[in-house]
Amino acid sequence: MQAQGTMAMSVLVQPTGYHSASWLHPDTNADSSTDIDWYRRVIQTAERGCFDLFFIADTPAARTTNLEAYSRFPMFMNVFEPVTLLSALAGATRHIGLGGTVSTSFTEPYNVARMFASLDHLSRGRAAWNVVTSANDFAARNFGLDKLPPHGDRYERAREFVDVVKQLWDTWEDGAFIRDRAQGLIFDVTKQHPVDHQGRHFTVRGALNIERAPQGHPVIIQAGASDTGKDFAASVAEVVFSSNSTLESARAFTQDLKARMARFGRDPDQLKVCAGKPVMIAESRQEAEDMFRTLQEMMHPKVGLMRLGMDLETDLSDLPLDEPVPEHRIPRNSNMHKAYFDHIAHLIRVEKLTLRQLYQRYQRGHETFCGTARDVADHLEEWFTGGACDGFMMLFNLLPTGIETFVDQVVPELQRRGLMKTAYAGRTLRENLGLTRPENRHVVEARRAAQ
Repeated sequence: MQAQGTMAMSVLVQPTGYHSASWLHPDTNADSSTDIDWYRRVIQTAERGCFDLFFIADTPAARTTNLEAYSRFPMFMNVFEPVTLLSALAGATRHIGLGGTVSTSFTEPYNVARMFASLDHLSRGRAAWNVVTSANDFAARNFGLDKLPPHGDRYERAREFVDVVKQLWDTWEDGAFIRDRAQGLIFDVTKQHPVDHQGRHFTVRGALNIERAPQGHPVIIQAGASDTGKDFAASVAEVVFSSNSTLESARAFTQDLKARMARFGRDPDQLKVCAGKPVMIAESRQEAEDMFRTLQEMMHPKVGLMRLGMDLETDLSDLPLDEPVPEHRIPRNSNMHKAYFDHIAHLIRVEKLTLRQLYQRYQRGHETFCGTARDVADHLEEWFTGGACDGFMMLFNLLPTGIETFVDQVVPELQRRGLMKTAYAGRTLRENLGLTRPENRHVVEARRAAQ
């Protein structure tokens, strides 16, 4: 089990780093996005630092418009499919969890159930699925749609999707494959439970063709920030990524999310909230701030405007860079990332920033913390002990140097304070996070029926 009082620690890995200008920095490798050796170096560094989870975000689409901006910020334009990548990395590691994004909007439950059950077997119990509904129309157009369905409809499909995946993961009871040569039996026929599901979005009648995963169910990750998203997370998620910019708002988010779990018959201890935390570490706070400022200045204006427009869901490129953004240019509502939308709207309405100030200030929900290794340890401790989260999703503006500095300098300090584990407690991701292994639903039902 996870050591009592220690942080759940994960890392979001993007080629060259989290910052939009990271690929321009001389400390990064511009061709790392399809370099498996680069990924091995990063994940092995994370495992050396006792990170619980190595996470790959994804969207099933390249951008096809505004290419002048995207050519200067190649987000998701040339990347591995995440489950394929994580499967390749499973053999290069022994303990760290392997988490990846697969959308419920553009695949089928059987495919996802099979992929992540396979990854769980390949890694001996370290797989995690990040459940998303997708938030861009580039992906929609790859799958026969002009635009994404409405937010509520996507979550309705996602709820049914996850339910079907869990049913498929319980196709076989633990120990169903007995491999009894004396009897000539590979599996016990009484321990197969085919799925017979007919819902609004899916009809599935069949069985998963792989034995039950080492974790029972791979760990489920979610990151919804809307009321609908938080209800969904409270009902199914075991790890949630939060994007609050202040300790107070992060604490309120965590308390709200865990309070909702009772409605779904769930124990709040079975959910780990990991706050997104970009950091820049240097020998002095001033040096770290200068390093981050340099990255901000390297960002092309077209990239800054594109990032704003993507999350505010409107085009601001016709506005003067050095004048405040008019409030009437804020759309009435969001259909994609509501938390990011609300943050930009707040900066426009309350802080009256110019357009240039806005794109240089906006950090997609996460404010980069700049400081020394001790400063970073102090900051993480304040959030963790202050009830803001159960741990962190670390975001390094430059990779691999960012995580190497963190593991070499910050991790030992957190370990010295008793806030981070010094060794992995178990073999599986569930064991290392302190999450219960779910029983097969058919075994539970049979036990209840016999009482």
